[in-house]
Amino acid sequence: MPWETSDPFLFCVHHDDAYPKGNEQMGPAASLAGRRIGQDFEGKDGWRMYHGDVVPGFPQHPHRGFETVTIVRRGYIDHSDSLGATARFGNGDVQWLTAGGGIVHSEMFPLVHQNAPNPVELFQIWLNLPSANKMVEPHFSMLWSNTIPKHIAKDAAGRATEVKVVAGKLAGEKTPPPPPKSWAAHADSDVAIWTIKMAPGAEWTLPKAAKGTNRTLYFFRGSSLQVGTLSVGSNMAVKLRPDVAVKLENGPAETELLLLQGRPIGERVVQYGPFVMNSQAEIQQAFADYHRTQFGGWPFANHGPVHPRTEGRFARHADGRIEKIG
Repeated sequence: MPWETSDPFLFCVHHDDAYPKGNEQMGPAASLAGRRIGQDFEGKDGWRMYHGDVVPGFPQHPHRGFETVTIVRRGYIDHSDSLGATARFGNGDVQWLTAGGGIVHSEMFPLVHQNAPNPVELFQIWLNLPSANKMVEPHFSMLWSNTIPKHIAKDAAGRATEVKVVAGKLAGEKTPPPPPKSWAAHADSDVAIWTIKMAPGAEWTLPKAAKGTNRTLYFFRGSSLQVGTLSVGSNMAVKLRPDVAVKLENGPAETELLLLQGRPIGERVVQYGPFVMNSQAEIQQAFADYHRTQFGGWPFANHGPVHPRTEGRFARHADGRIEKIG
């Protein structure tokens, strides 16, 4: 289920699926009997097909008025969109997509290994756009794992805390720039997206943020954690005062956390499914525009395309620029 978020964030979900070996089509080499194909969210046998019918994932669907930030911790995502751009990314990569005035994209989870399991774990985060940028041209950036800084701090006993800095600033680490029209691109937005891994028993002080920032810490893996004076268990979210540094004291198991923070945009939000605008009239216009233009149309042969099994990590942007990672 999605986690509760605060302005400027709209949505956050943690997908963690223990997919089996893949078949010839890069779908699960397992029976799909008993699943609600096209709407499979139950987690039968530890995995889901979501809206996919052959390959798990999310076939073509539209967005307008916000951004998606997709952090892939394990496995791969095959991206295709109505601008003709495509990508395969995973194993620590991040895609940051500005939907702006409208885009259609698919996000499929190809099970590339035929002789081994195919675990897929990712976060998808929706970040709002201010009204001035809701109708900008769509744009996506790839933040490849080797470009995303990791800050490692050790406590007095030598126990490590590792922070992966997807967005924001920490101890002088320089992150890849967000898309140019993102709320995160504003110098005073104070947007931070961090994943935090703490060794058993580790202690680390989360530095303070700007006054007025919304800040939430999501505890998604581990057994126990002390956040200041508060004891919390796994699968809990803690809203923090932004202008106070907070000491984190880990319990006996390795713990993993997600931090989302940002100065609120502070505008009215009207959402209907995949469209996030500032008024009901703008939502109605989004539907009308999508029905009229299909946001550029779908240039692929099927609704959920996947790339060849042997393809490495890459991005082919709408302007023809190609990034090859391997």
